Amino acid sequence: MEQVDFKKMLKDMLGVAKTEFSDYWKEVKPYAEKELKSFLDNVKLIAKLKLKNTINEEQAKLHMNLQINSMRMVFLTIEGLGLLAVQSAINSMIDIARNTVNTAIGWTIL
Repeated sequence: MEQVDFKKMLKDMLGVAKTEFSDYWKEVKPYAEKELKSFLDNVKLIAKLKLKNTINEEQAKLHMNLQINSMRMVFLTIEGLGLLAVQSAINSMIDIARNTVNTAIGWTIL
């Protein structure tokens, strides 16, 4: 995973979040920063666990689904954000990471 530029990916994901949540960005920003950093930290963890053969693809997918659901719940606690807006934003953020992460790990976890 060393070839993955996580700083750029985080920046790009935050850019999409800012666009998707434009009307609420002031309220969303601190949560988006924390959740996306956590998301990418979990990607790194899965990559390390795969190298150690202590996680399989199904477990990795479940772990990432939990992370995505956590992100959804956090964003839904912000007043004014609805389920469709939150889901659209999450899908857009995940789209940025999908190909890079799946290729780097060698599994389809996103």
